[in-house]
Amino acid sequence: MFLSSVGFSIVIMSIWPYLQKIDQTADASFLGWVIASYSLGQMVASPMFGFWSNYRPRKEPLIVSIFISVAANCLYAYVHIPASHNKYYMLIARGLVGFGAGNAAVIRSYTAGATSLQERTNSMANISTCQALGFILGPEHRVDDSGRQCKNINFDEASTDEVQAPQGNIDQVAVVAINVLFFVVLFIFALFETIITPLTMDMYAWTQEQAVLYDGIILAALGVEAVVILLGVKLLSRKIGERAILLGGLIVVWVGFFILLPWGNQFPKIQWEDLHNNSIPNTTFGEIIIGLWKSSMEDHNERPTGCSIEQAWCLYTPVIHLAQFLTSVVLIGIGYPVCNLMSYTLYSKILGPKPQGVYMGWLTASGSGARILGPVFISQVYAHWGPRWAFCLVCGIVMLTITLLGVVYKRLIAFSVRYGRIQE
Repeated sequence: MFLSSVGFSIVIMSIWPYLQKIDQTADASFLGWVIASYSLGQMVASPMFGFWSNYRPRKEPLIVSIFISVAANCLYAYVHIPASHNKYYMLIARGLVGFGAGNAAVIRSYTAGATSLQERTNSMANISTCQALGFILGPEHRVDDSGRQCKNINFDEASTDEVQAPQGNIDQVAVVAINVLFFVVLFIFALFETIITPLTMDMYAWTQEQAVLYDGIILAALGVEAVVILLGVKLLSRKIGERAILLGGLIVVWVGFFILLPWGNQFPKIQWEDLHNNSIPNTTFGEIIIGLWKSSMEDHNERPTGCSIEQAWCLYTPVIHLAQFLTSVVLIGIGYPVCNLMSYTLYSKILGPKPQGVYMGWLTASGSGARILGPVFISQVYAHWGPRWAFCLVCGIVMLTITLLGVVYKRLIAFSVRYGRIQE
């Protein structure tokens, strides 16, 4: 999980400039598909690896997935070499990288089977912490694996109820609800990390180099923030429970996106340099000479900055102030890791002691589907209607998710609690 997040964090902020450099025909809409291809590969691979891990040693799918990831990253590094169709090579490379990342289902399945109910939240939090450390290039972390169907590695008399043969059915309503919640959580973060680079380039007239640098720093800061939040959640969950923390996390995310809504009378810098026509401006001969002299002194390789006039919303949508943007980043950075952790922690408890490889595969596939649709959704809405419509729709989606959580709140309990073997 650490290595996967390291690889992801290295690439994500530079995809857009890299794509523009290797293939001039690529536009913002294609960027959404490139980012989504990672999740498409993961969505396909997760159930396969999960099913594989239920019947074979877990090290087999882990080794195969790591080999695929290494090969795919090598392909990504050299997509600039072919003479044409470079953007499609990048699309394939990112899809294969995502396929290799499907091993997340195996890791979570192993963790669920190797821990007791009381240990589950802490163990899942440790996995999320390793992911967060990957975003800030933290110390190396090695993930243990098991050869066969595992029992509780901390087995004692207090946890015998959970490892007995399960009696009772899994609450499928709760399972579906958690999959939907997890989908939305990954959806909103995927669209956020997709739009952050184009948004900052449009709003603050950052160059490509500045956007990659500053947004990379922001991503690393989010990783640090996530580590701190996850350590706090491990303690807080013992007092108020996972469901309440999940609800609180969704509310914080909603506030974060609400703050991102544009307001005020200040507008972003317009990228007028993109306009080219055959009209002759009404200028004097002296102004023409001065203009030619200035243009000869400029670096013609530097791309114009600002909000492109090709995006009509740039003319009437207020700028998102930097303080406004950074406040939103902090809030989303608090809410996302909390919701992510609580979703699959509750999921593993709802499933109980049964082998969870396939179920975890479907959960990971649900998240991967969100990471497919999120970039495509935000790139299309943002390009055509701008940040106001985009973030209004996101706020609406999060509000509906909070409503869903309220409806199924009482059903999101552990398998053992549901059948009265353990008191919550």
